[in-house]
Amino acid sequence: MKPVEVKQDIYWVGAIDWDIRDFHGYSTKKGTTYNSYLVVDDKVTLFDTVKHGFAGELLHRVHGVIDPAKIDYLVLNHMEMDHTGSILEVVEAIKPEKIFVSTMGFKSLQAHFPTDDWPIQKVKSGDQVSLGSRSVSFVETRMLHWPDNMFSYIPEDKLLISSDAFGHHWATSERFDDEVDASELMSHCAKYYANILMLYAPHLRKLFAALGEMNLDIDTIAPDHGVIWRSDPGKILAAYERWCNQHFSQKALVVYDTMWHSTEMMAKAVANGIMEQGVSVKLMNLAVNHRSDVVQELLEARALVLGSPTLNNGILPRMGDFLTYAKGLKPSNKIGAAFGSYGWSGEAVKILTGALQEMKVEIVDDGIRHQFVPDHDALRACRELGVKVGQAVKASA
Repeated sequence: MKPVEVKQDIYWVGAIDWDIRDFHGYSTKKGTTYNSYLVVDDKVTLFDTVKHGFAGELLHRVHGVIDPAKIDYLVLNHMEMDHTGSILEVVEAIKPEKIFVSTMGFKSLQAHFPTDDWPIQKVKSGDQVSLGSRSVSFVETRMLHWPDNMFSYIPEDKLLISSDAFGHHWATSERFDDEVDASELMSHCAKYYANILMLYAPHLRKLFAALGEMNLDIDTIAPDHGVIWRSDPGKILAAYERWCNQHFSQKALVVYDTMWHSTEMMAKAVANGIMEQGVSVKLMNLAVNHRSDVVQELLEARALVLGSPTLNNGILPRMGDFLTYAKGLKPSNKIGAAFGSYGWSGEAVKILTGALQEMKVEIVDDGIRHQFVPDHDALRACRELGVKVGQAVKASA
């Protein structure tokens, strides 16, 4: 349970959650971390706490550096419970001289905890606090992904403590980007962005513009989840710029659920038509793919094609689940279409097309519905739908 030195007199003292598998609807198959950082200076400062149940792990790591009672300041960059769930135990242990929160964070903190006698100090973008040989500058990052979020920047160490931005859910014994597999790291980052931050792309674009004006000198990014970017922080910054500016690949996603395999047959025919156009396609059956993994694939896909049979004048439940989830994340600038088999009434394609339109997806075809098991002609029509989608993807490149 040792702390890990990030820079001289700056330590990771967070907690590793090896067992969590669901993060409010997002599958965390490899767990996560709750990162907390300790800066030892004239004013010893702790940045963020950890989820409820992990306070002992945090405080033991702090003990590896300094007596927790010697901590002067507590900075809370984000009030969500995975970062503040242990705050009652932490505040009792350290009895901080000051607790720094954003202006919006103050309201959230009051709503969650008995704060009447806490030494809370509100800060806003541009405010600075001296720690001694170091200073901390605060940057409010509202709606990334709560109204209270902020960054803490330590210019003397070129260190950005970035709250929920630039992180990922991944439990590892390693703490730095150069200690883990680079491709797996970026996959976790893409999934995190798609499922947590895709909705807030407009805010991210504004943030990047603001950071450019600030001209911050950053050589290390320490997020609140996952590993710390010390060898190549520019890699995650470039990825976020690409994602928030919607730079898509020539890729299509065919997402479907099936009852007796008829819609599955149609899905495969659609996918074949897309492939014939030289466009990459991912065929994702909702029976075996979690909604959050589908959304990760959707992040850089230009086209979304949906398929479901009709059940009780509607769509299959797993498709309804996926659509509810995806609509909330507001994927933008997509093209798409729908297909599905039916037995008696056949409303599914209309429902799916309507859902795509609600997400402001450009509809490239009215869709294909077929009664019972698709025959050769029906599968040919599905293939032609795929060709049409593939051509539209290439035309929009």
